[in-house]
Amino acid sequence: MSDPPLRLTVNGDAVTTPADGSERLLDLLRWRLGLRGTKEGCRTGGCGACTVLVDGRPTLSCILLAREVDGCAVTTVEGIAALPEGARVRAAFAEANALQCGYCTPGFVVALTGLLREPDGPRTAAALWEDLQGNLCRCTGYLAIRRAVERLAAEGA
Repeated sequence: MSDPPLRLTVNGDAVTTPADGSERLLDLLRWRLGLRGTKEGCRTGGCGACTVLVDGRPTLSCILLAREVDGCAVTTVEGIAALPEGARVRAAFAEANALQCGYCTPGFVVALTGLLREPDGPRTAAALWEDLQGNLCRCTGYLAIRRAVERLAAEGA
């Protein structure tokens, strides 16, 4: 007996796909749906490179099985620009030159977008920065990323 197909919304589009009980959400997004912006960094949920929004909440896709998002709305970095908060985060990263190599950038951008979308989410630069501590960057020293966060807070995150 096979698993019923997964039905979810990805970046605003309805998706129905065969279920694989052991497939991670990250693999479904990258390899079956071709959304390669979400990166695999550590495979253990420790770096944040794989962050996506699941029903609006920042979620680590490398440690979540695809079947766990059946019926959910998933937003990847490719879909972030369609969200007002996502467009603001992308602009802040560009203005602060926080892009560097770009490997960690999708995770930071998606996580920040999710935080800004929370009705009672963090609004100060310090609170946003604290909530981003699970996102790692290996090349920037975080200064430009921190400037982007401060810019968002100054704009009234």
